[in-house]
Amino acid sequence: MAEKILVVDDDAMNRKLAEVILKKGDYEVMQADSGAAALDMLSEARADLVLLDIRMPGMDGIETLRRIRMSPEGKDTKVLFLSACEDTAELEGADGLHVLGCVKKPFLPKDLLAAVDAAVRQ
Repeated sequence: MAEKILVVDDDAMNRKLAEVILKKGDYEVMQADSGAAALDMLSEARADLVLLDIRMPGMDGIETLRRIRMSPEGKDTKVLFLSACEDTAELEGADGLHVLGCVKKPFLPKDLLAAVDAAVRQ
């Protein structure tokens, strides 16, 4: 059975590109355009990994991750940030929230697949 990846990004092009790349890697892909939508999806369906954009309007990725971690089903969910990853202060907000790493945008297909492959094996 293919692992399910939830891609959370407010940019539709980023979500679609990630979906195309991940499907070529034999992953099942779900998409959410906001933190709130991601939380709704995770309350109804399990994801093996969440690719989570940090900078989103409304609820940002850090707050989304905090809320994921507060739910019983989300405390062990694997998460990779999907972001520019250049602002270390931004990433410090995720301390203690068990993030596996960050895939830098714009991402190359091989880099995204390598990061996701490594994360789902952990």
